[in-house]
This record gives sequence, structure tokens and C-alpha cells, in this order.
Amino acid sequence: MSHEGIRFLSKDEQAQVEREEEIAKQLSKEALTPKKVRVLKTEGTGVEIDWADGHQSRWSFQWLRDACPCATCVEERKQAGRAAGVPKPKPVLALYTPPARPTSVQAVGRYAIQFNWEDGHTSGIYSWDFLRRNCACAGCMAWRGTQGSGMVQ
Repeated sequence: MSHEGIRFLSKDEQAQVEREEEIAKQLSKEALTPKKVRVLKTEGTGVEIDWADGHQSRWSFQWLRDACPCATCVEERKQAGRAAGVPKPKPVLALYTPPARPTSVQAVGRYAIQFNWEDGHTSGIYSWDFLRRNCACAGCMAWRGTQGSGMVQ
């Protein structure tokens, strides 16, 4: 029996998956329910969400683009050893690249938001769960035991 295409997780990767699952279990329904979502497209700054539990989260468009949760982007980040939201390294003589901005944004059912990025990428669906688990406020980072990652604070 062939196991081609099957990827086994390292101990570190498995521990990270277990940590994320534990965090997800600890979030209440209110913590995962947006009360108000503001996409600051005109300002070009990012997204703000007021959650039903009273918490507020903010992300820059650049962080959101660099954290795209689509399968292609997740696999590329894994191969490069980058966490969600960490940008790709730029070449030494990099040409100017415009900041990440969406051309449009739409709700996906009652569980997520999707961006159509200016670079043509459209496949990432950002679930409320994904966004809340990646909140960059000091309290959430301390709770997760993580460092800042360039998100708007």
C-alpha cells in the first residue's frame, strides 16, 4: 500500500495543532460571533471586529493577505516555515510592491469573510473562528503564548 501524498506531522507540528484545538474549544459561541464588522477599505487600513463577548480585534490588510487560509497559501507557508501573517522574504533588490488591498469583500454565509485581493488572489475564506484565534491584542497573545506578528493593535 502506497502512502504517496500523505504527510505526517512532526512532534512540533502536532503539538501546535493540539494547542490550536484546545484554544478553539475554550472560545465561547459569543467569542466567535461578530457583533459588528468594519472593513476599512477606503482608508486602506484593514478590518475591525467587535465580538458579541465585548472583545475587539483588528488586522491590517497586509497581515490578512499574508495569513491567507487557503490550502495553497497554508502549504506554501508550511514549506517556508512561516507562521500565518508573516510576509514572504523580499529579495535584496526588490522592486516596489504596493500594499495589500482588497478590490472587494463579501460575507460567506454567517461564518466567514472573503477578500478579492488586488494581486488577483481570491480563494482564502477567513472564518470568524480563524480571525478570533489570530487576534493580535496583548491579552489574546498572552493567552495563546505567542509573540506579535505585524497585526494592527
